[in-house]
Amino acid sequence: MANFSKSNVPQFSVDVYQNEYLPEGGREVNAIVTVTSTGGGTSGGVPLGGAAASPSSIPGGPATAAVVVMVDCSGSMDYPPTKMRNARDATAAAIDTLRDGVAFAVVAGTHVANEVYPGGGRLATADARTRAEAKQALRRLSAGGGTAIGTWLKLADRLLGSAEVPIRHGILLTDGRNEHESPEDLRAALDACAGRFTCDARGVGTDWEVKEVTGIASALLGTADIVADPAGLAADFTRMMEHAMGKEVADVSLRLWTPVGTEIVFVKQVAPTVEELTDRRTEAGPRAGDYPTGSWGDESRDYHVCVRVPEAGIGQEMLAARVSLILPDPAGGAPRALSQGLVRAVWTDDMVASTSINPQVAHYTGQAELAQVIQQGLDARKSGDFDGATAKLGRAVQLAAASGNADTAKLLAKVVDVVDAATGTVRLKAKVAEADEMTLETRSTKTVRVKK
Repeated sequence: MANFSKSNVPQFSVDVYQNEYLPEGGREVNAIVTVTSTGGGTSGGVPLGGAAASPSSIPGGPATAAVVVMVDCSGSMDYPPTKMRNARDATAAAIDTLRDGVAFAVVAGTHVANEVYPGGGRLATADARTRAEAKQALRRLSAGGGTAIGTWLKLADRLLGSAEVPIRHGILLTDGRNEHESPEDLRAALDACAGRFTCDARGVGTDWEVKEVTGIASALLGTADIVADPAGLAADFTRMMEHAMGKEVADVSLRLWTPVGTEIVFVKQVAPTVEELTDRRTEAGPRAGDYPTGSWGDESRDYHVCVRVPEAGIGQEMLAARVSLILPDPAGGAPRALSQGLVRAVWTDDMVASTSINPQVAHYTGQAELAQVIQQGLDARKSGDFDGATAKLGRAVQLAAASGNADTAKLLAKVVDVVDAATGTVRLKAKVAEADEMTLETRSTKTVRVKK
């Protein structure tokens, strides 16, 4: 990966929210860690021709990003024929959003992967000429063949791997199930690509598998969403590319150091979406481990850290964990610590202090449960367990209302009739549009920030 000067790396800050007081015998410590990155670029991206903070928009400056767009061209993209046209238009809109100097390629995905532009296993450099050429190449895209998403990802990885840039990003569009390779093949491709590039995944229409698309985004630390109406693709692709253009630094890790005798119960991202990170730990020296967070622009995210500490007596206190943000050195030297925060444990006999739950911890515990009960409720509904579905989705309605998650509450109201949101009393709707159910499932992990 290419080196980049400290001047274009955003400033990171770490804030820890917790109730550090434990009762006698108490061992579990919970903390919400808010990571904020500022001054690195834009969360949106830079209009073409506009002023930009990033070197990749400076003519002749070093490229700092590479993007590969993977477009499903399987036979089902012809039904209706407008779907393929919308996909071409969306990819053209994404190409128009590329900053000058960004390396890019377009891949057509069927049961094999084919590089549509620029070809020859290489990347083009975005400027007026290459954008026009790429859009000309898109006109030749046609639908036909099967779906093997692992092959698309592997080609994207080879192309992105050829670029000496810190930010490597994929955008993947599919309209169907991954029927021409085994789930094991897709998993192996995701494992091979994890940590090498981030990827946003979109399902268009309603004939694709939600868990496949969300699984791709989760493994590659990107976003997942549904575009039920293909006419919405161009706006969605433009937003995705603007977001990708706003990234300034890649491969940031959350490093957790814990003292002897302390166990890590879990580490998860809880905003803007719920993402389990516990199993993604890589060891980083004695009693320290790194958890991947992907690429950053100007943004803020929240993480929930839970550790189990050794028992201690009243009045004792200890450092339960130290949380640092780590940026690897592209030249292979020592990684750089960007910021850090401390998680503490203090034992007290003050019942009020030791039993109060920190509002941030309470809020995100509820948001994580909300994501979980939506998934469980929809799975129960699909399997014909309507009582179980009613109970789980009722609990989801209750949690969404209590936390002020209005977007999720609206999506739930398309799947259940809400009798009383406060108590979670609901009735399953007899008929639910497939797009509404898939939208709820795809967006179930989106959370709202705690009200400060």
